[in-house]
Amino acid sequence: QVQLVESGGGLVQAGGSLRLSCAASGRTFRNNAMGWFRQAPGKEREFVSAITWNGGRTYYADSVKGRFTISRDNAKNTVYLQMNSLEPEDTAVYYCAVDRRTLLGVLSDSDRWYDYWGQGTQVTVSS
Repeated sequence: QVQLVESGGGLVQAGGSLRLSCAASGRTFRNNAMGWFRQAPGKEREFVSAITWNGGRTYYADSVKGRFTISRDNAKNTVYLQMNSLEPEDTAVYYCAVDRRTLLGVLSDSDRWYDYWGQGTQVTVSS
């Protein structure tokens, strides 16, 4: 059974940092791109960041570029999202997901390409 488990969320003041982790189990995703999405209350889910299967390329939403860094450790089947200079607008539930395509150097910000999803971790940034 494939499972993605996010962790690392919490309450932080504006300007602070958090590091999210997403651990996969049940199968390896070392050949798949991975992504992070988020959903704020009353809003649609939106793309945050993605990383290719080998970590060679990354992609960020404009709203987080320069503040967030995505990385992965294929040996641990885990993807990370380092979030710095957090803003109240970053408050949301953060989800990791697996791109169903393999061994590609392209990344997508559309959730239609992502199959497996975690349960999410809450990030709350106070002003």
